[in-house]
Amino acid sequence: MAPALALLQACAVAPAPADAAAQPNQWSGRLGLLVASEPPQSFHAGFQLSGNAQAGELSLNSPLGSTLAVMQWQPGQTVLRQGEQTRRYDSLEALAQEVTGAAIPVRALFGWLNGTPQAVEGWEADLSRLPDGRLVARRLMPPPTAELRVVLER
Repeated sequence: MAPALALLQACAVAPAPADAAAQPNQWSGRLGLLVASEPPQSFHAGFQLSGNAQAGELSLNSPLGSTLAVMQWQPGQTVLRQGEQTRRYDSLEALAQEVTGAAIPVRALFGWLNGTPQAVEGWEADLSRLPDGRLVARRLMPPPTAELRVVLER
């Protein structure tokens, strides 16, 4: 009986939680970014996000479904594909700045979309509506302020 009990206890032990940033995931929906610059800037697109913070892909689409840009990253390589053009960037943040007009924390999105708070200097994420498929993140510093809204497809 004791060996069977030990076996059951071993099976009942939960595995150690994996780092949310390393877990592969996939999401799609719409995103909007409003930057309180002068003049104000806004960016809206459909999106598909897959992979993880270390290696992934973010595809941005127009309301009519055509591909606006595909951002891909992996260790040592960050690439933007727009139509026939391919450009390389030093960082994912620099690439996001080029595409959207603001340095949005793409890597932190993986944690946020998993419901895990990710500390990003200058940003605050409201995860309270994530069960409804909604995420709002605000950049307070450095100016200009920015607001990122994500609505997930269900």
